Order: sequence, then structure tokens, then C-alpha cells
Amino acid sequence: MEIENPQTGIITKRYKRFLADVIFENDHKQTIYVPNTGSMESCWAEGWKIVASFKDDPKRKYAHTLELTHNGETWIGVNTNKTNDLVYEALKNKTITELKEYENITREYKIGKSRLDFKLENSKNEPFYLEVKNVTLKKDGAALFPDSISTRGHKHLRELIGLVEKKQRAGLLFVVQREDVQEFNAFNPIDSTYTELLYEAKKKGVIILAYQCQLHKDKISIYQKLPIIFPKK
Repeated sequence: MEIENPQTGIITKRYKRFLADVIFENDHKQTIYVPNTGSMESCWAEGWKIVASFKDDPKRKYAHTLELTHNGETWIGVNTNKTNDLVYEALKNKTITELKEYENITREYKIGKSRLDFKLENSKNEPFYLEVKNVTLKKDGAALFPDSISTRGHKHLRELIGLVEKKQRAGLLFVVQREDVQEFNAFNPIDSTYTELLYEAKKKGVIILAYQCQLHKDKISIYQKLPIIFPKK
């Protein structure tokens, strides 16, 4: 997936969750939009390099959108609005090995009172329901999710558990948007409820996957599977 009109600069401040101040390479100071509801822990600090996309649209309050930050080792994808686009591209390209059999892809599929990111179907019209999470948090060399308490994440896990209890196939895909980690750690002290629900989901038969992205200042793509470390019970 290509980043639209990428422009590089330096981040000086993030505030009000959805805003950041940056200085672009021409020394132009600008407030830009930050499409990320999390804490962005381990994803930014004052003085880090950034990439922002640019769209000249009079309807937009902020023409620039924060896409990437750089910690000196790797670009980090912080635009959570683009995660499902990355997954859709990877599903089409058969990059996610475990889901290669599914040819038909429906986005934002409503089932009951729930709305899941994807409904997939194979040649036998057998459905697979997929929820997607963007991962940027790093601790002790591993990727973790979430980076703050996520009641919405709890809801999604309970929905997936409910599906497999009804004999449906369902999965959760963690999209790791940084290259300085070698595994995904399912134990997360930030949100112990999420950790417990994730373990329960695995035990009940929800397919849990973690895939890592390759990131460049002008494009991002999902490219390899990461091992998942579950807490011992």
C-alpha cells in the first residue's frame, strides 16, 4: 500500500489525542491529524522523524495525516485507519498463509448486533469471520496489544468466542507495524482482561495470528508471520 504524497519531518508534540505538531523539512511548522486512538506508547518522542500524507481537500481541517514515525531503528505505522486496507491487500495477494483458501472477501460485515472487519468465504461457501488489530506497542523486544485498556477490544474477543461456540470459524489478526520486534507477546500487563479473553479465545478455537509489516517512507505491506507467545496456564 502506497502512502499518498508522503512528506517527511520531525514531531515535536502530540496532544488532544488526534493532533500533533510537526516541523517539515522546509522548516514549516504544521498541526497535523493523528488517526490513532491509543496511547502510542513506544511510538513517538519529541524529535523523532515522521512521514505524513498530504491531501489537498478544502473539506478537511488538516491537510496532513500522520502515517509513520521512526525511532532510529524502524518506521512505525500509526495510522490505524489504514490497517484493514493492508489486510485486504494481503488477503488478495495470498500473503496470509492460513487464509489462502478464502477467495471471496467482504469488508465490514454485520452479523447480528456485531460488525466484524472481514467475512471470508472459500470455494465451498464456508465462512470465516476475521477481526483485525493494529499493533505498535513494543516491550522487551516483543510486540503487544493493546497499548491502553480497550473495552472495545474486549467486546470483539467476546464476539469471536461466541461465533466459535456456535460452530463458526473465526479469527483475530494482529498486524504488527514495526520491524524491531521478533514475536508477539499475548501477555499484556496494561490490560489484564484482554489477556485473559485472548487466552480464552485461543482455548475455544479462535484462530490467533500475528503478521509483521515491512515499512518504507512511501509504502507499507504485510510480509511475514510472527510467533505468538501465550502465557502459561
